[in-house]
Amino acid sequence: MSITWLRGNALTLLENGTEFFPALQAAIDGARHEIFLETYIFANDDIGQTIAAALARAAARGVSVRLLVDGFGGREFVAEHLAPLSAAGVNVLIYRREVGTLSLRRRRLRRLHRKLAVIDGQIAFVGGINITSDYEAPSLDAPRHDYAVRVEGPLLGPIHAGVRHVWELVAWASFRQRLRLPASPPVMPQPCGDVEAAFLVRDNIRHRRDIEDAYLLGIAGARREIILANAYFLPGRRFRHALLDASRRGVMITLLVQGLADHPLQQRATRALYGQLLAGGLRIVEYHRSYLHAKVAVIDGRWATVGSSNIDPFSLLLAREANVVVRNSGFAERLRNCLTRAIREGGQEISAADWQRGPRLQRLLNWAAYGLVRLMIGIAGYRNHH
Repeated sequence: MSITWLRGNALTLLENGTEFFPALQAAIDGARHEIFLETYIFANDDIGQTIAAALARAAARGVSVRLLVDGFGGREFVAEHLAPLSAAGVNVLIYRREVGTLSLRRRRLRRLHRKLAVIDGQIAFVGGINITSDYEAPSLDAPRHDYAVRVEGPLLGPIHAGVRHVWELVAWASFRQRLRLPASPPVMPQPCGDVEAAFLVRDNIRHRRDIEDAYLLGIAGARREIILANAYFLPGRRFRHALLDASRRGVMITLLVQGLADHPLQQRATRALYGQLLAGGLRIVEYHRSYLHAKVAVIDGRWATVGSSNIDPFSLLLAREANVVVRNSGFAERLRNCLTRAIREGGQEISAADWQRGPRLQRLLNWAAYGLVRLMIGIAGYRNHH
């Protein structure tokens, strides 16, 4: 694949909602003309109410506010935020509104999983953090672990074009008429930093494998180290073989995955792969301090990615996703330092010997979960040939 790298960007890594939400709110409160916000979940908690209030204030100032929320992840939003925000002047669209809890329609798993914001065509946020409180479990004193990136510079061009495009597509699907946004000059911010980066999306038309292929290119070029943190890690054969090939080349690979599971079925499916990965020399660390929600990687202290895409069939084959890929040692080292601290403070390493000594029944349950997840993907209309 060909990646369009753009130079001259200023990127700020934001760790967890404690850094992301104040930055997002400040950008919204500073907006003068236009706001796009896309999210999978928009909760009715303290964070959701804070961001909703900021969007309403912006609309009251005359800012054109366009909010796109997924219909499945945003079921709570539809029930509790939609009407008040619409009344406040916020333009709201729902991506594939959920109509039945027990529906088995093939399109049900094709969700909007992107987390994007663009303010005045000058500031963007790309990452994996939903509009919901980090502290979802009263028993945990640590926030959900995740990342986003604040972007300024030429990378705003493709990000802005991407959110406009999806807004128009969803508007057409919702109202069955082509609703074009008002014409505006192309967003072409001037260079303002030294970071080289690319904006990648996954959709079901032209960009089906862009994010996965970028990962594979990065892994193929790795020489020393790969640190990959992923909430729902269930790679296909190509991805697993790429990691195992890198390990055979002498690359030190660390996988940081969920220890506390918010979706136990997916965690069991991931654990079905532990035996092969551990035998191949990979290091596996489960994060237990809080819920791991990160979708990031660092390679050789120079290549990095932050975004919404998990390494599982739902993200790589079904959902709309968005990632930033970065070639910059300063940014990559900051992310690496965050990940090594998370491993040190909240990680529990799984050794190959301990895994082999584990109960056979648990391994059988893991493989049963793996088979069930693959079956669900088949129901969604995908046949795995990779």
